[in-house]
Amino acid sequence: MSAALWPTAARISAVLDIANGTGEHETAMRLLKVVEEAGEASAAYIGLTGQNPRKGITQTPRDVADELCDVIIAAAVALHAFSAAPPAVLDAKLHATARRLQAKTPK
Repeated sequence: MSAALWPTAARISAVLDIANGTGEHETAMRLLKVVEEAGEASAAYIGLTGQNPRKGITQTPRDVADELCDVIIAAAVALHAFSAAPPAVLDAKLHATARRLQAKTPK
């Protein structure tokens, strides 16, 4: 994970807190931002594959990657609304996932 992710996500979260407050509506909007960004990543993939014949190929792998990065950033920002220690929450989740994967990996 990029060393800049968590400090940047914390700054974005703080700016949003000042601009929009920290109530339930703002929390919901931050979750919806993750969904919006995921939709943009999906749309970029559709453009990459030319799935829409009317439009053809309109995107590149880099476009998809950029959109996926936006999903990660939006999720990191949203996580601040649910945890006082977002990096620790993600680390714990990653370690739990790695343990489950290890348990399922054939020896």
